[in-house]
Amino acid sequence: MDGKIHVTANPQLTLKDNKSRPPKLSTAGFDSVGKGTVIIGGGSGAFQAVESLREHGYKFPITIISKEPHTPIDRTKLSKSLMTDASKLEWKTSADLKIKYGVNLRIGVEVTSVDLQNKKVVLDNGKDYVAYEKLVIASGGTPRRLPIPGSDFENVYTFRGVQDSQRVDAAAQEGKRVVIIGSSFIGMEIAVAIAKRKLASIDIVGMEEYPFETILGKEVGAGIQKFHESQGVKFHMKTKIDKIVPQEDNPSLAGGVVVNGETIPADFVIMGTGVAPATEFLKGSGIELEKDGAIQVDEYLRVVKLPQEIKGVFAIGDVALFPQNEENVRIEHWNVAGNHGRAIGKTIARSPQPFVKTPVFWSAQGQALRYCGYSVGYDDVVIKGDPGDLKFIAYYVNKGKIVAVASMQNDPVVSKASELLRLGLMPSPEDVKGGKDLLTVDISTASALPKVA
Repeated sequence: MDGKIHVTANPQLTLKDNKSRPPKLSTAGFDSVGKGTVIIGGGSGAFQAVESLREHGYKFPITIISKEPHTPIDRTKLSKSLMTDASKLEWKTSADLKIKYGVNLRIGVEVTSVDLQNKKVVLDNGKDYVAYEKLVIASGGTPRRLPIPGSDFENVYTFRGVQDSQRVDAAAQEGKRVVIIGSSFIGMEIAVAIAKRKLASIDIVGMEEYPFETILGKEVGAGIQKFHESQGVKFHMKTKIDKIVPQEDNPSLAGGVVVNGETIPADFVIMGTGVAPATEFLKGSGIELEKDGAIQVDEYLRVVKLPQEIKGVFAIGDVALFPQNEENVRIEHWNVAGNHGRAIGKTIARSPQPFVKTPVFWSAQGQALRYCGYSVGYDDVVIKGDPGDLKFIAYYVNKGKIVAVASMQNDPVVSKASELLRLGLMPSPEDVKGGKDLLTVDISTASALPKVA
């Protein structure tokens, strides 16, 4: 600003008592025996929880139990770039997790139930178990398949893990035809990842009028659709999928998707239709699940609906229904899961740490799409710029307040907006309509800054 760099700081982090750095990671003093903390799941939330636990001085055993055959990975690179080598995606190697973090890593193992009364995680239908003092449920999501005829053909793929990326990468070859069912993050990111591969056709089928409409609105969705159409993608929106039909010469493979009576030809099909919380193994455990399988937690990410005497159980990431903007929300994004993990790491290691981070998402859709905040719904969208040119700022308004901001080619507006939302300093919709620039808001005026993880 005016050729000068202005730096602001959170006073709570600069007080004398808070000046000492977190303890450096070291295997010295780690306990290798005892119950400690068990983390169910091997995603972003699990790794960030481990790192946070050790940074904040936790000396007790940590066990990660994951049904995936590799260490925790950066899952975002799967849909964004179709990476297929788990070793290039992992946050840390298994050796690093063991030696530097003192983690007992159990991969390729399935949790089949949890015994809350005896504090045991049961594996492989009772063949083994792991005892715990604190339990973190970070089991992620299970991709949904539409309940339509043909959804189980061999070349109808869902998308979640490395094996899914390998299958899609192998199928998406020059001259092939693909139908992508779903027009939100997974489906649209895969479309970008394969757009330059000279496929014969890329067709996207969506229930809404425009892609991303639920979260980004019609105008932004229309702008993103315009870009994809310029790359040769064809959209079939506001449609009902009747069935998936087989190939004439191979009845075990999908050959087309029937939409409103019309058949869209396909050599393979991708279902990017969301995920369900991976919590089936908790049925009968004593944890009361929501209708969609989610686990309700409080502001400290502690599981709420438990038998009264049970303590020390947390849920993070895709499975957690947590308080945000005076609502309970479940957000399927690795950034949220990671920040959940960091918060509970400090809670377990030191003292209760409320989750106060503003959710942040991003995607590559012709330009970098950035988004922060969240609301179950919104009643107005204020747009500055032109989504058709992929250069805009969109402000999402609910009950008279801006609750989320999205942008393209307007960095670092979303970064600033995430802090303004966290601090309660977001300008009003009227101010924004009147030309208020978020980058000019001075966050040092906050009189009571919330604690951060």
